[in-house]
Amino acid sequence: MKELENIIFAYQNVQSQGLDCVLATVVHVEGSAYRRPGARMLVDEYGRMTGAISGGCLEGDALRKSLHAIHQNKNKLVTYDTSDEADAVIGAQLGCNGIIQVLFEPIDYSDPENPVELLKKVVENPESSVIVSLFSIDKIGPQPGTSLLYHAKEKTFGHPKCPAPFDLIITDADSTLAARQSCFKTYSLKTGQIQAFFQFLPQPAHLAIIGAGNDAQLLATMADNLGWKISVTDGRATHANKERFIGSCQISVTAPEKALDGLHIDQKTAFVLMTHNYQYDLAVLELLLQNPIIPYIGILGPKKKYNRMLDDLALKGTVLSTDQQDKIYAPIG
Repeated sequence: MKELENIIFAYQNVQSQGLDCVLATVVHVEGSAYRRPGARMLVDEYGRMTGAISGGCLEGDALRKSLHAIHQNKNKLVTYDTSDEADAVIGAQLGCNGIIQVLFEPIDYSDPENPVELLKKVVENPESSVIVSLFSIDKIGPQPGTSLLYHAKEKTFGHPKCPAPFDLIITDADSTLAARQSCFKTYSLKTGQIQAFFQFLPQPAHLAIIGAGNDAQLLATMADNLGWKISVTDGRATHANKERFIGSCQISVTAPEKALDGLHIDQKTAFVLMTHNYQYDLAVLELLLQNPIIPYIGILGPKKKYNRMLDDLALKGTVLSTDQQDKIYAPIG
């Protein structure tokens, strides 16, 4: 997800400058490759690249193909055979031994559902999504490209720009979402066959940091490098503020009893209690224990701190079940 965010940021920059750009996407791989289907790279008309489709061996030629696609203003599928050691285009093999299909799509800013706009909806959507790219390996047929986004509750954006059976594509997208695994399909048309890459895009993990000390700053930076969503909550405005944390963090200054207000909590939300304030951590722990959907609770500090928490909770009539204890990691770090 971090790479998608970087691509979207670059897209918005080149759009504001009125520059043309191309989205290059790995849509199919046979054999081994440095990056798998779904890897993307944005290239603008000045040759600036954001993202990557390989370990570096394909980018030089992909840049040339991108500029050619801009000039033609037409989707193009390019095959790279890294198993051919005599292919001077590929260069350094990096141990790859596969056939890689890369789809190049010039971006039409006037289309509100162009490929990058669909990717923006993926990032903005709190639920997992499936994005569909249609292409023709024989290269004779159409190359519709990234043209459909599907997510929970059967909400779709875009529409396949080809005669492929739309209802069947939706059914396969729903199956992909349910299986939580990307897949490929081939559809038979009167004019031949067309392939579809159904990419499952899970939402990133959400790390909810309770505490805004110096150690929380470092933890937030590490989580951001992993592409996770981050929220930081503390009772001290001097600590929980935008000046101390990276811009992607959701910052909240609040009393412990309201620490969960405004947070989107799901099965991928992990909490870390690290305020260095025992009573604050204890109050938030009480709230977390009331939400069975939370899969992970980490508590910073020595083991005796956690044991004290258990004793104080017991005095209030709260005895942790086995399931509750299994999701708590103390000490953490």
